[in-house]
Amino acid sequence: MFIRTACASAICCAVSSLTSAQIVFQDQTSTRFPVQAEYTNQLSFCDIDGDGDLDIVFANGQGYSSAGAALKPRIYINDGAAVFADQTDARAAGITGWFRGVEFGDCDQDGDWDMILAQDYNKQPKLLINNGAGVFTDQSAARLPAATLSSARAQFGDTDNDGDLDIILNNSGTASRFGAGQPKLYLNNGLGIYTDGTAAGFPTGTISEQMDIIFMDADGDFDLDIHVGTRATGTNSSKLWANSGAGVFTNIVMPTDATAYSYDAGDIEGDGDLDLIGVNAGPSSAELLLRNANGLGTSWTNISTQITPNPTADDNDSRFFDYDNDGDLDLIIGALGAPERVFRNGGTGTFSQVSGIITSVSDSSLDVKVGDLNADGKLDVVTAQGESGSFQNRIYMNVGTSVDTRAPTVLRTEQVVVSGSAPSSHAVRTEVFDSHTSDRGFHDRGVFLNFTVNGGALQQVAMLWSGNNLWRGVIPAQAPAAAVSYFVTAKDWVNNLGTGGTRTYTEAGTPVNPADINGDGAVNGADLAVLLAAFSTADAAADIDGNGVVDGIDLAILLASFGT
Repeated sequence: MFIRTACASAICCAVSSLTSAQIVFQDQTSTRFPVQAEYTNQLSFCDIDGDGDLDIVFANGQGYSSAGAALKPRIYINDGAAVFADQTDARAAGITGWFRGVEFGDCDQDGDWDMILAQDYNKQPKLLINNGAGVFTDQSAARLPAATLSSARAQFGDTDNDGDLDIILNNSGTASRFGAGQPKLYLNNGLGIYTDGTAAGFPTGTISEQMDIIFMDADGDFDLDIHVGTRATGTNSSKLWANSGAGVFTNIVMPTDATAYSYDAGDIEGDGDLDLIGVNAGPSSAELLLRNANGLGTSWTNISTQITPNPTADDNDSRFFDYDNDGDLDLIIGALGAPERVFRNGGTGTFSQVSGIITSVSDSSLDVKVGDLNADGKLDVVTAQGESGSFQNRIYMNVGTSVDTRAPTVLRTEQVVVSGSAPSSHAVRTEVFDSHTSDRGFHDRGVFLNFTVNGGALQQVAMLWSGNNLWRGVIPAQAPAAAVSYFVTAKDWVNNLGTGGTRTYTEAGTPVNPADINGDGAVNGADLAVLLAAFSTADAAADIDGNGVVDGIDLAILLASFGT
C-alpha cells in the first residue's frame, strides 16, 4: 500500500519571513463551480464547443494504487464569464473509467478538438470524437489499438511531421501505474485511425512508475521530443528522448531524479530554449529545476537552489505563468494537504515565494492549470482535487491588476529547403511562446503563415497546432523560380499579436518565358503564328505584357526572345 503525507507545517515555517502581498488569486469556487465530491486526477482547458471561451474537462476515477469506483470525466462548460455548468451527461453520455489524464487535439482534422483519456488499471485509453458542437462519442474501439494499459497521461502531437496528430501514452504494465511497462506511441493515418508504432519509434525496455509524459522541443529543431516523468529511481528515473525528426526517439542522459509526479517545460530565463521543473523530483521530494544549459537538450544543470524556499513537501503539479505581466515566467505549485504556492521569477529563473497572493486552502491538489477564463486579460487558476480531503475542485480568479499586454514570442520559424526540379508545396513549422505553459502550449486565437510571391499581395494560411509550442503550416507550390518571402504571426487569448522574423526561398524549376506562348520550351515561329492570329484581341495567352490587348509591344517582346 502506498502512503502519501503532506508537510504543511514545514511550508508555513519556511514562508513566515517572506514579504506578504495582496491577494491576487481569490478562491471563488462556491459561486463558479458546481458542488462536486469526486476523485479528480487531472484537468485540461479547451474551447470544446467553439464559442470562444475555455471550458474544463476533469479526468476522474477512484483509487491511488488500487482501483476504486469508475467515474465520469466531468465536462464543465463556461458561460463566458467563468461560471461553469456541469454538462457531462449531455456531452459525454455513458462514459466512465479510471481516468488519470485528459488532453485535446484535432485528431481527425475536421476543425474541432477531440479528447484522449488515459486510463489506469490495465484499461484501454478512450478516444472521444467531437461532433463540432462539443458533444463527444467514444470511438476508441474503432480508432485505437486494442491494447490495455496502466496509464497516467496521454498527449497529442505530430511526432513524424506528416501533418496529423499522433498520441503518446504512459504505460506501467498490467496492474497499475506503479508497475513497469513501455510507453506507447500510436501513429495517426491522417484520419484519426491509430496503429501502434512503439516498436519502431521508442527505445526498448520498460520504465517503472510512469507518472507523466510530455512533448517538448528540447533542442530547438522543430520536432517534438518526449519527457517521461517517473516516481522510480536509478535506471528507471525520468527520461528525455530526442526525436530524429521522423518520429524515432533515442535516450538522452539526464540528471537522476526520484519520486516525480509531473514535469513542466518553460523558458525560465528568456534565452530561447525550454527548461524543466520536476515536482517532487529532487532530494527528499523537493522540486527539481533543470536549466537547458546548451540549448540543445543534451546538457542540463540542476539549479533547484534558485527556488526559495524549496521545502521537502508532498507536491503534485506545477505551471509556469507570467501573472504580473513583467515578461518572465513565474511559477505555481499544486500541493497535497497544503495551500498552493506562488513564486515570482526575478527575470533570470530565480524564483522567490510570495506569501498571501493566493487564498490559503489546504486541500489535495493533484493538478493545476492556468488560463484566462473570464476574458479579462488575466490568468486564473484551477486545481484538481483527489486522494483525500473534500474532493471539491477549485477555481481561483485573478483579482489583481496585471492585464496581459505582451504579445506572443514567435521564437523561431523553419527555413524552407527547396529540393527537386519541380515546384512543390512546402511545410513550415514555428515555435511560439506566451505568458503561460501547459501540455498543449499556450491558449491561442490563431497562428498564421503569411507569404508573398515575387513581391505581390500578402497571402495567409492558418497554421495547425502540432504539439506543445509547435505549429505547422503549408505554403502551396508556386510558379517555377518564384521568389517567396514568409513570416509567422500569432495571437494570444486576449488578441495580443506577435510577429516573427522573415525568411525567403526561391521555388524550384526554371522560369517560364512568357513569350513561349504555346509552352513547347522554345520561342519560335509557332508562337509568332499564335500572336499574329490573336493580334488586337484580349487573348490572355498571347498578351505577353499583360496590358489587356495583344499589340505591337507583345510582338516586340516575342521577337526579342526569338530562338531562345
